[in-house]
Amino acid sequence: MRVVIAAVGRLKSGPERDLAERYLKRAAQVGRSLGLTAFDVIEIRESRADSVERRMLEESIAIANVIPERAVTVLMDERGESLPSAAFAARLQAWRTEDKPAVVFVIGGADGLAPGLKNKSNLTLAFGAATWPHQMVRVMLLEQIYRAVTILSGHPYHRA
Repeated sequence: MRVVIAAVGRLKSGPERDLAERYLKRAAQVGRSLGLTAFDVIEIRESRADSVERRMLEESIAIANVIPERAVTVLMDERGESLPSAAFAARLQAWRTEDKPAVVFVIGGADGLAPGLKNKSNLTLAFGAATWPHQMVRVMLLEQIYRAVTILSGHPYHRA
């Protein structure tokens, strides 16, 4: 199964990008033994449309175009469900066991996502009720993905 993060906007050079790349590399190394074949980050260009609705629509269409057929779609949103790390790992394992081709984690733009994309998602996750900068959400998501694969592989990284 492939793990994809589709994120609106670019992560500029700096500590956030360095940390994101570190967790991505670590997740890929550990994940291979679990049948997780690839870990990718796809950066979606921010829309320059004049209206909020048009920006949300354009960005959501671009995201929808990178979601493979039969993939699990997980939206990151502060109104989503908060999962403990072990439960997150269990979900990842279940999707792999169900032979899903990919799980795509979606980090929308500043204006959010179009309702059509929200309605097609399988799960909406939150890192608490606070609103986080998109750069931090990407880093935290990658850390949780890394933590999940270490839990599934029996690696001692997660100690709860």
